[in-house]
Amino acid sequence: MQRLFHVSDNGGIARFEPRPPPASGAAALGVAEPCVWAVDAMHLPHYLLPRDCPRVAFYPLPTSTQADVRAFFGPASALDTADVRQHVVAIESAWLERALGDEIWIYELPSDTFSVIDAGAGYHTSRVAVDPLGVRRVASPFRELAAGGVEIRVVPSLWPLRDAVVLSTLQFSCIRMRNALPRRV
Repeated sequence: MQRLFHVSDNGGIARFEPRPPPASGAAALGVAEPCVWAVDAMHLPHYLLPRDCPRVAFYPLPTSTQADVRAFFGPASALDTADVRQHVVAIESAWLERALGDEIWIYELPSDTFSVIDAGAGYHTSRVAVDPLGVRRVASPFRELAAGGVEIRVVPSLWPLRDAVVLSTLQFSCIRMRNALPRRV
């Protein structure tokens, strides 16, 4: 059985009720009805940051080119393109203090009412209310990421990385980019 999670800045959620989908992104996934959102364990590292923190996350796919793996993970990278466990999560330096100081809660959710809506992003939705199986407080999201073997990058602007990774053969997620610093002209 697949493990599913919901990450929140609220540690007191007793039940997740279906909510209208966010205005951005959900329509592209075909989500129009209220639902509960969850992410699978493999993609959980993409969400181990304060909710509004913009980020670019990526990892190699079995189909990723060696050139892309070297470009994004370094020329001496020992990464195998099949090693999808190696994640990079990049944030802007303007968000560093919040990322270091804000705590989050990871809720584990039962998977029986969830359906996958985007396997590449690890998104799952449930049309019915869901009671969490458990909750765990994470006092330091950065420590949690590092303990999970995730490479953390802090960059002045996410836009150059975002623009490059979307053209690559890597799997990627660009999350909360509306909160990123404006593009430089």
